[in-house]
Amino acid sequence: MSYSTTAISDQYDIAKELTCYLQSTAIEISLVNMDTIERQYGAHYVARQYLYQLLSGKLSVLEVTLSLPLDSSIAKIEAARLATLKAATVWQKRQNKQSETATHAVLVMDIHLTDDNRENENGISDDQKYKNQRVKHHFGARYFMEQLVLDTNDSVQRLQVFNWHDWHSILEALQAPCELWRFLDYHLDQLENAINGQVSSFETETALVTQFLNRPALFTPAIVLDNALIKYNIQDEPNPALTSMTLAYKNQSVTVQMYHQHLQQAAHLWSQLSAQMIEASREKHIGNDDKAVLANEVTHWQQQLLDESLFSRHELVRTLYKHPKQEPRLQQTGYVVHQHSYESLGRHYVLIFYGQDAEGHNSKKTIQPNLSKIAQDVAIRLPIAELHHVIVLGIDFIKEAEDTFIDIDLWIQPVNAMTQRERQLTKQLQQFKKQTLK
Repeated sequence: MSYSTTAISDQYDIAKELTCYLQSTAIEISLVNMDTIERQYGAHYVARQYLYQLLSGKLSVLEVTLSLPLDSSIAKIEAARLATLKAATVWQKRQNKQSETATHAVLVMDIHLTDDNRENENGISDDQKYKNQRVKHHFGARYFMEQLVLDTNDSVQRLQVFNWHDWHSILEALQAPCELWRFLDYHLDQLENAINGQVSSFETETALVTQFLNRPALFTPAIVLDNALIKYNIQDEPNPALTSMTLAYKNQSVTVQMYHQHLQQAAHLWSQLSAQMIEASREKHIGNDDKAVLANEVTHWQQQLLDESLFSRHELVRTLYKHPKQEPRLQQTGYVVHQHSYESLGRHYVLIFYGQDAEGHNSKKTIQPNLSKIAQDVAIRLPIAELHHVIVLGIDFIKEAEDTFIDIDLWIQPVNAMTQRERQLTKQLQQFKKQTLK
């Protein structure tokens, strides 16, 4: 096995979306027999567990940083790495016995080569001159087949192992927490199938995530929801964009790369817009006396926005970017678009594009104070038993010189569970009320 090193630097936190799902601060973990490993290899380790409550389930991430002397040989690095991996596996099995909750369990191993002599001749820290280096290493299915025998019939949740570089590359590629969850399902299946000889083994996890993102199955959850929306008479026919993308991926068309770029760009932009919307909402409620209640509400709102798949984010952003192409009359008067999540059947969006006429029916002046009322009204009218949130976005396109900015007002309305029969009766009552008022 070969290794290479890179200088450690403070990088942008590409895992920031996961932080709003964090249940508590990091938990310091002690791994069995690590004191022996530290003495034997001149090493030092730090292990922390992060627990996330995603809308799909619980995710446990154990981050282990293993520091070894700068002059460590490849054989020494590998021996220390394998010993640490075994210690983490033992810890995970103990965790499984204590918890009955189904989770994805991940180990992220970060190996550093460090030099204890950190002072240069001027007495200034020399870290910037690569005295501390991060080792690039890989696992993959073959590693577990050859180095660490795993019992594929073990009923407990398998610890999925990634190196630091691969884990962050995976997060950057997947972008959405729900896609991460599905990739971990896929990764676990591929690992077990490779060990059982059912499929060829994969060399690295980064290669596997590329494979994951290029499958037509990437759109399966969206197709299921699309069909459900047709059944509920929310839409008349399948989404043409969804059909086109699915066929392109199925046939490995030349347009796949273009679609992939569009999905990635839209996912990134939706993340930025979500952060902007949440920050604006937080500022509006900054005077709230109960800071704990406000923090919980903001976190819950943030989760609803971020719990959208790559395709779902693509459709939301595409709806936004259709606005500049609308005819001038519509831009002047404003208009409303009903959009829905392609990740959760129960999450629906109302996008209100503010009209330029300040006194108009869809002006910002008229709509902004009534976002919550609009959300409640939409919630009553939607005949979907699974409905759990209605998200209203008041959208203002602001032009300054040659630049255009998007300002979005946000209201998220939780909806109490109703049976389909209850929603039908509510709708009938509304229709009856309208008729009696005529």
